[in-house]
Order: sequence, then structure tokens, then C-alpha cells
Amino acid sequence: MATLKNSLGLRASLLSLLIFAAILGLWQIATMPTVASGPAVDPEYAKLVGNAAATGSKSAMPTPADIAVTIWGHLTDPFYVRGSNDKGIGIQLAYSLGRVLLGFGLAAIIAVPLGFLIGMSPLVYRALDPFIQILKPVSPLAWMPLALYTIKDSAISSIFVIFICSVWPMLINTAFGVASVRKEWLNVARTLEVGPFRTAFKVILPAAAPTIMTGMRISVGIAWLVIVAAEMLVGGTGIGYFVWNEWNNLSIANIVTAILLIGLVGLALDQGLARITKLVTYPE
Repeated sequence: MATLKNSLGLRASLLSLLIFAAILGLWQIATMPTVASGPAVDPEYAKLVGNAAATGSKSAMPTPADIAVTIWGHLTDPFYVRGSNDKGIGIQLAYSLGRVLLGFGLAAIIAVPLGFLIGMSPLVYRALDPFIQILKPVSPLAWMPLALYTIKDSAISSIFVIFICSVWPMLINTAFGVASVRKEWLNVARTLEVGPFRTAFKVILPAAAPTIMTGMRISVGIAWLVIVAAEMLVGGTGIGYFVWNEWNNLSIANIVTAILLIGLVGLALDQGLARITKLVTYPE
């Protein structure tokens, strides 16, 4: 069985490398320089986007080599500060991660205990379910204008938006995990006269932990997705603001670099929680 799994993993890795090589090849072909042959280009337009891109001699989209050079430049000096609007990509990612982790942590403090209460009490579930069903579908960014108006601080407003979007998956998954604990285990705890608090921590929490962690994985993915859009709206610092600022500077290479780094950080966050999920999953 172990040999089969290793063989499957090796073949999957080779297939991933082939797909990656194919993507790079198609990308390189699509961005190769071409011979310019067409009408005269407006000088203002050429000045705006670059003469080579305007005349068609080179694609405005950077090549894989251009992206590699840009990434290397960012990695060699990720924490520079050359002004309020010119900071290294490492600083921008750190601001975004800080906001995400703070909003996510506050959501966990609220959602997990409340989810426990909802999962253990049908009365509380019926009372709160209408509010959850109404508020859950609201886009997190719809809260941004209200947050800016009431809080009057863009950074705290971003954290509030992360909090709002992180609450619902954790709350719903926690309630579902607690409500789905096997009745036989609860009956054994009652037979042994185990107190309610000990039952909650020794029986219900370990049984519901994998479901709770799944809700956290969903929440952190949504939070990392939303922070980019929120920072584009409020500006200041963060990877979302960096992307928008580089668009204003027409630096496509920096935008693509930021997209790749956003994906890698999101992958790292998800895999970190996935490892924790494995640690709290017990075979039956």
C-alpha cells in the first residue's frame, strides 16, 4: 500500500511538472516579440504603455523570464521603505497577514464558543438560525462602507471585514460538528456521570475538532481572498494596495508577481491548518 501511494505521488508530481512546463511554454510563445507592421502609433499612447508594446514589437504582458527577474528583485530586498507609497513586498504581505490573522483570531474567539452553544442547544439553534441565514450571504465588502463610517479607520475597518467573513464558516461548521457527535458517546458520558463541562472538553470537542478545523480552513481562505479586495478599496498598505498601486504604475510584471505570492501565501495558510486538522483527527 505504501509503495502504491509513493508511486502515485511520484507520477502526480511528474504530471504537475509537465503541466507547469506547458504553461510556461505557452506563456513564452504568447509573449514573444513580433515584427511591427501597422499604422502609426499615437505618441501619447506609446509614451503611456511603452513604445515596444504600443507598436506591437513586444507584448505588454511580461515573459516568464521577466517575471523571474522581478520576483528575484523583490526577494533580494523585500523590506525596503522608500516612502509612504513605496514599500517592499515583504512589508505589504506582512501587513495583510497581520490583518487576516487578527480578524480570523477574533472570529474564532466568537464563532467557536457560539457554535458549541448552537450545536448543543436546539432552542438556541432555532432562535439564531434566522439571523445567521440573513447575514451569511451578505458580501463582506458590503460591510466596508458601514465600517469606514462608524470606525473611521481604514486598517481597523479591514480587520472588521475579515472578522465578518471568517465568522460564518467557523460558526456553522462548529455547530454541525457538535450536533453530529455520536449519541452513544454522550450516553456513555452520562452513564459514567461525567459533568457537562468535562463532557464538552473530553468528548464533544475531540469528536468535533476535525469539523471545526475544516471551518477554519474555509474561513482563512475566504479571509485571504477578501483582504486583497478590501485593501484595494481602502489603500494605505497591504498586498491588495500594492497590486492596485502597480496597476496605476502600469507595472504588469509586479502585478503578476503579487498574484503568484498571494497564491503561495494562501496555499501555506491552508496547508498549515490542514496539518493541524490531521493532528486532531482520530481513527475510529
